[in-house]
Amino acid sequence: MTGTKSAVAADGRRAPHSAPLGSASRRTIGAVLAALLMTHDAGAAEPIIGQASVIDGDTIEIAGERVQLNSVDAPEEWQVCLDERGADYRCGKESASALDAFLSASRPTRCEFAGRDRYGRFVGTCLRADGKDVNRWLIESGNAVDRDTDNKGLYASAQQTAKSNGAGIWRAQPEHACTARFGRVNRKPSC
Repeated sequence: MTGTKSAVAADGRRAPHSAPLGSASRRTIGAVLAALLMTHDAGAAEPIIGQASVIDGDTIEIAGERVQLNSVDAPEEWQVCLDERGADYRCGKESASALDAFLSASRPTRCEFAGRDRYGRFVGTCLRADGKDVNRWLIESGNAVDRDTDNKGLYASAQQTAKSNGAGIWRAQPEHACTARFGRVNRKPSC
């Protein structure tokens, strides 16, 4: 043991020799930690499959997890919109009911996640058992608008279809649909 000093405990016994970590050991520990972190992140992003309960027109719950539908903005349950005659109707309640009926037609629902929102909910794209895109359907049926306006929106074509067909909130004159949708919540329209 030339050139190496051993530590001696207070009672006179020799302590086990501990050498500083070499670069190979540090790389191994780093790789193990990275693998653990990747496994944790992958687990957090695993799809959820199950029976969905409707919270509101753009939020569902599966297996105790709230899922905000990605790029979808539906009226709040209390919100009213204008119909084709210019009369108020409870578009938020109608949106939630339509979503519930749509999901009930083909269960279970599968959601894949893009991240979490500021409330801690998962943000994701959901599909019915028959493969139909729930997010797209909500917008195409006029029960919601495309929330993502930065690049003309993920569902811009679905929204244009709803507008052209006068579906859902688009039953009113198109220039009034967005005003009715957003006017009572003081948000800038995305449509």
